[in-house]
Amino acid sequence: MGLLLSIVMPAYNEEECIDLVVHNWIDLLNRQFPSDNTRLVVINDGSKDRTGAILDTLKPKYPDKLVVVHQPNGGHGNAVVNGYRHAVALGSDYVFQTDSDDQFITDDFSKLWEKRHQSHFILGYRQIRFDAPARLVITRILRFSLFFIYGTYIRDSNIPFRLINGQYLKKLLEQLPSPPPFAPNIFLAVMARKAGQKTFDIPITHKERQTGTVSILKWKLIKVCMQSFRELAEFRMELGSKVKALKAVDVKQPVAAK
Repeated sequence: MGLLLSIVMPAYNEEECIDLVVHNWIDLLNRQFPSDNTRLVVINDGSKDRTGAILDTLKPKYPDKLVVVHQPNGGHGNAVVNGYRHAVALGSDYVFQTDSDDQFITDDFSKLWEKRHQSHFILGYRQIRFDAPARLVITRILRFSLFFIYGTYIRDSNIPFRLINGQYLKKLLEQLPSPPPFAPNIFLAVMARKAGQKTFDIPITHKERQTGTVSILKWKLIKVCMQSFRELAEFRMELGSKVKALKAVDVKQPVAAK
């Protein structure tokens, strides 16, 4: 039996908040989908703290809802893609992705869920974003870089708050460059938008980080941004064929979706 919804959540060194975040999102699933088959899929990306151990203690508390996947550290993008692939393998009608750092609120999920029949790919965007100034500048540069390279404007293309039709996600993953780029969510957003999906860019709440530390700062942040820009520029040559392949696929909305 397939699933109505899987929530994909990468996690790295979030021992201070992972218990609360898992509880909040499973509580959302139980409240909003009490009679449906749903899962929270957490990808522990080689955490060096107690995140993995805490997740293992949580599994018996939520045996029908929580899936924990441990993997060697491969970075956020790698964990996201592996989470997506796991959700697709579970037969999920819809896949929602969020992060484990407790900077988003579960109530905003419904804003995207309400639009699920209008698009296969829906994004939130952080209208007021609580991040380091350097990250805010990089986001603006990325926004205009996408417009310059691809002629498409996406407010928050890398946001970890997105709802995707499961079958459409499967097709998107087939078109993703191999090996996956540093920031695969950007590539998925660009392909979906260029293939005609209305992403909506729905304003959501972004909270100030209360626990943990940001893993990419200063020079490393500049370095990965340069890497992402290079990957995006190189992908421009492939985009036309990728979009054509996506447009050729007839993906229908799940009949039984609420």
